[in-house]
Amino acid sequence: MLWLLAGCVEQPAPSPIAPPEPVVEHRATLLLAGDLMVHTPQLTAACTADSYDFTPSFALIKPLVKEADLALVNLETTLAEKGAYTGYPLFRSPASVADAMREAGFDVALLANNHCMDYGVRGARETQAALNRVGIRHTGVFLSHAEHQAAPHLYYNLNGLSLVILNYTYGTNGMPVPAPVEVNRIDTVRMKADLKRAREWMPDCLAVALHWGIEYERKPNRAQRRLAEFLQREGVQLIIGSHPHVVQPIVQDSLRRTLTIYSLGNLLSNQRKRYTDGGLLVRVELTKRGDEPLTIDYEPIPVWVDRAHRYRLLTPSAADSLASGRAARNFFSDTETLLEKGL
Repeated sequence: MLWLLAGCVEQPAPSPIAPPEPVVEHRATLLLAGDLMVHTPQLTAACTADSYDFTPSFALIKPLVKEADLALVNLETTLAEKGAYTGYPLFRSPASVADAMREAGFDVALLANNHCMDYGVRGARETQAALNRVGIRHTGVFLSHAEHQAAPHLYYNLNGLSLVILNYTYGTNGMPVPAPVEVNRIDTVRMKADLKRAREWMPDCLAVALHWGIEYERKPNRAQRRLAEFLQREGVQLIIGSHPHVVQPIVQDSLRRTLTIYSLGNLLSNQRKRYTDGGLLVRVELTKRGDEPLTIDYEPIPVWVDRAHRYRLLTPSAADSLASGRAARNFFSDTETLLEKGL
């Protein structure tokens, strides 16, 4: 009978189980663009009664640039408010290029490239002054050692996701880099030290933009592949390539932890040979869920330079709607084939 009585004793209600904490997810989008150059025919096309207007070049891609949380471009020319403007081989472009970049939505100018010292210290100073005036940040070229030490990289917090960007070039076309200016060179010893310092910020994404490779080669060479491997060993998740003036393959690991864009090709230029008359915009989405590793997704968007209409940039959809000619179709087809084949 005792066991019956014991069974009738009222049992305490079970403690409620707390619901699991929701997993916090952070997302940020980047828009990456290739080489922005201004050859002499572009100067002619942009010339107005009293200035230069480059905004028509970007009009059709502006929505793509604007929608990104951060948009970067390799600025492969120097800028000046006044004076004699020149194209290749020594680039000196109107400062209104910076206004057009800002109007289009670009946030960052990557300056470490082989034309960054085309007009010496003065060119470097005037370029940065033009970018500063319109609020475009920049890296890769520094006006003093103190400036370099104080801000060797760019840091961003995008929607709760942190990003560090560094920028290096293989050289400056033999042009000297007089003191106090400093240019980031591709040097693994120096880069290793820079990356160690960058990791102290504990970024969710560590990105390196490189001016590297061989001009007009559509495949990365051994030096590029080895450097990419070195950077990934050092914790770099995103590699952004420029300089070859043609698109090169994009490589991603199976877990979507790293992304290497070997060459974005030309964003804007007067180069017209096959493969050089356009490049890529790459939309990159960075995602961080809780304590899981960062994942990277990407979408390559080919752009072709329509020099018959003030060097406007066309995406495939815009080119179709505007009934562009054979050169545009060839570029888009060539680029699609290259990206499908990969390395």
